[in-house]
Amino acid sequence: MNAAEASPRVEWFDASTIRTYRWPDTEYGRDARRFLLPMLEEGAEAYVRNVRTRLLLFSVDGTPVPVTVNEGEYDNSYVCSPYTHYVSYAKEELVLLRNRALIRGLEALLTGIGLLLKRSAFNRVVHVNNWLLSTNLYPALSEEQWAALLDRIVSLFPRHAVVFRSVSPSLNAGLLDRLRAAKCRLVPSRQIYLLRTDAEGFGNAKSRWLLKRDGALAVKNGYERVEAGGMTDADIPRIAELYRMLYLDKYSWHNPQFTERMLETALHEGTLELHGFRRDGRLDAVLGFYVREGTMTTPLFGYDTSLPQELGLYRMLSARLIEIARERGLLLHESSGAAQFKRNRGAEAEIEYSAVRVRHLPLRRRWCWISLEWLLVRIGVPLLRKFKL
Repeated sequence: MNAAEASPRVEWFDASTIRTYRWPDTEYGRDARRFLLPMLEEGAEAYVRNVRTRLLLFSVDGTPVPVTVNEGEYDNSYVCSPYTHYVSYAKEELVLLRNRALIRGLEALLTGIGLLLKRSAFNRVVHVNNWLLSTNLYPALSEEQWAALLDRIVSLFPRHAVVFRSVSPSLNAGLLDRLRAAKCRLVPSRQIYLLRTDAEGFGNAKSRWLLKRDGALAVKNGYERVEAGGMTDADIPRIAELYRMLYLDKYSWHNPQFTERMLETALHEGTLELHGFRRDGRLDAVLGFYVREGTMTTPLFGYDTSLPQELGLYRMLSARLIEIARERGLLLHESSGAAQFKRNRGAEAEIEYSAVRVRHLPLRRRWCWISLEWLLVRIGVPLLRKFKL
């Protein structure tokens, strides 16, 4: 076998050709088909309202990897728009610093940076392994396969930056090594929290006590636990409402805005495993997670924020999520936010990155990513760590 025959085989498909692709008969292949095929055929916007993108499927030796292509779309959710992530959403989160002078200074800095980024076509990007979720968990590909995929995408889209979002040292060590070798920029994106529920001697005395207390809230407040399979089509509008109350109304409308079509697919196809809590027949809290390569994460999380905080709906959901992770021996990726709450229950902080390939672009397009990496490493990450965000 010569070198050419041994190299990974990379093909790509779009809405017009996806029916010719043979999805692998593996757990990952079946999950990918249920999640991606409807989006490819109906369009991503039917599932995530604030996303306009061209969705493609790349096959790497038969393994499917979703890829999104954008030219600008500066109002997109951050799942497709680096500008939204690093400028629009970042401005909203400055309030967490609780320092008026610092907030004003950083807001002015972000406004100036935003103008410069737009002039350099910052959002002309291809996102690799983009599931249009807050956290993209990666399939098991070898370093050589990731390298072949990157090379193919660069050859097809020579005018676009190529972005691997949601990469972290603990979860993606081999991929990070390959992307460093390919001279990708490692641009910090957020501080995430990982809970190693499968670790021997899980948690300390305080975290175990807090989890026990949180887990008892459901019975104390008269809530019935809803297991996977315990929800029906009648719950879909309420699930949408609970997600909106927390992720959109309370946090940011730059988060992915899931449509009822997305939730219907999650319910019927199991693309997200749904759990929740009811009281007097009404669903008041819900979570939806997926699992990949021993790691679980929860892109769907919501509760009725109009109810008294003393009910502890957020704590009930978090305790249930951790309980499921422990029962299944999984590492729990808790995303970002609610930092102290997660630390108190045993989660460990880690910086997550967007690995960006720009060396094929002219300098007028590269400088924005190079400058952003420099600013975030020297200013952004120290602030995240100092304020424990």
